[in-house]
Amino acid sequence: MDIKLLNHQYEVLSDTTTKILGMVAGYGSGKTYTACRKAIQLSYLNEGCVGIVTEPTFPMIRDILVPEMKLALEEWNVEYKFNASSSIFTLTINGKENKLICMSMENVERLVGINAAFVICDEFDTSKTDIAYKAFMKLLGRLRAGNVRQFVITTTPEGFKAAYRIFVEEIGSDRRLIKARTQDNKYLPEDFIETLKKQYPEQLLEAYLNGEFVNLTSGTVYYFNRDKHNTDLVHTDRDYLIIGQDFNVGSCCSVVYIRDGRNMYAIDEFASHDTFRIIDNIKRRYPHNNLEVIPDASGNQGQTNASKSDIQLIRDAGIKVNVPSSNPRVMDRINTTNNHFEKMNLFINVKKCPNFAKAMEQQAYDDKGVPEKLNGAGTIDDWTDAGTYPLHRLFGVDRGMATSYQGSFL
Repeated sequence: MDIKLLNHQYEVLSDTTTKILGMVAGYGSGKTYTACRKAIQLSYLNEGCVGIVTEPTFPMIRDILVPEMKLALEEWNVEYKFNASSSIFTLTINGKENKLICMSMENVERLVGINAAFVICDEFDTSKTDIAYKAFMKLLGRLRAGNVRQFVITTTPEGFKAAYRIFVEEIGSDRRLIKARTQDNKYLPEDFIETLKKQYPEQLLEAYLNGEFVNLTSGTVYYFNRDKHNTDLVHTDRDYLIIGQDFNVGSCCSVVYIRDGRNMYAIDEFASHDTFRIIDNIKRRYPHNNLEVIPDASGNQGQTNASKSDIQLIRDAGIKVNVPSSNPRVMDRINTTNNHFEKMNLFINVKKCPNFAKAMEQQAYDDKGVPEKLNGAGTIDDWTDAGTYPLHRLFGVDRGMATSYQGSFL
């Protein structure tokens, strides 16, 4: 069967002998596209066996992996059934059944007793380092069946995390790393790379465009400078306001913005004991303004009373809510925010937003390389969360994927 592949995708499918195979690549280089077609190839090479395909989280399985896998199976004309409740594909290949188990890396402990012919981990480094490496070791122990046993990792490099440890620090004859750049994908929209350059700070483009391992976790999290990024702007009754909202028990944090094109001005903040107080504060403080709330997406589940979610309570009060189906990756939110600081598109009224300014100035990375989370309500991480949800919702970049190269693999 002939399919279209980019050169680096062709390399991944051509290699069926390396036990641990990795593809580290920039955004838009077709990582999930590759992972799905590699899964089908390995299914053909291991008829009647089980394969495991992972994403860091279940929403990524539902929103990214499953739709792309269905497209790949239809492209290859493979007869299949999909069980949505278990996220298992059953493929019929030459009269035999092959199962593809799709699951999040946090749940690999559930795979006790399963003998697999292959494992494919997509977006591997977007999980925490300890979770990703533990999943790697657990899943490696599941490779006990079939004729072509292979472990495949596809990811954007996210600093010196689990993929770096596996392919650089622990380099051996049983593993191979293939690197790819965003520019290698000639099928991307013409403005895709320029959009990335506008969305991300310069030092991150080595990772997100060129697929290189770089240090993403040194120093404080945000690039805020209270001298450079201060503003005296305050709101009037005519301004359209955007409120970033983080829900916490005992102290819900709100950061209020005025938007001017790509420029965002944080001009006010307030804390509320619960969702009912959030509503009261909004109506009391901004009685004449048109506005919208961009909240923590988990407020769809969080409950202030027994019957309605936090977000639904705000909607029922007649306040517009702009909420994604799930929260963005923390690093995506950080990168969007830092890009705005670096390009002088984000300003904070330090006098009106003392808690938000302090939080953006002080939040650091912990010893695991992730932004520190503090105990208690109304801590600095609660304020940074509240203030950065709107930035990613309004300006966060979408990741793309595509194809090229003619090759035969069956």
